[in-house]
Amino acid sequence: MNIIVWIVFGAIAGWLATIIMGENASFGWFANIVIGIVGAWLGGWVASLFGYAGVTGFNVRSFIVAIIGSIVLLLIISPFQHRRRLT
Repeated sequence: MNIIVWIVFGAIAGWLATIIMGENASFGWFANIVIGIVGAWLGGWVASLFGYAGVTGFNVRSFIVAIIGSIVLLLIISPFQHRRRLT
């Protein structure tokens, strides 16, 4: 996929993941893009560990993998995000 598609794909996946996790107010549009792109990579890597193809393009299966990867990423960074808000 080219860079524009990755940005759009990441923005949508990251935005939906933050909504699902109830963190949408904590992140801006740039963070949603980064979360979505890194989440897509993370989800693809985890899927490959189980013998499945990762993110293979702009399709429903890849989109679900990207959202799940973004949710996992949010679960990983959530304790650090909440700690930063408290200080």
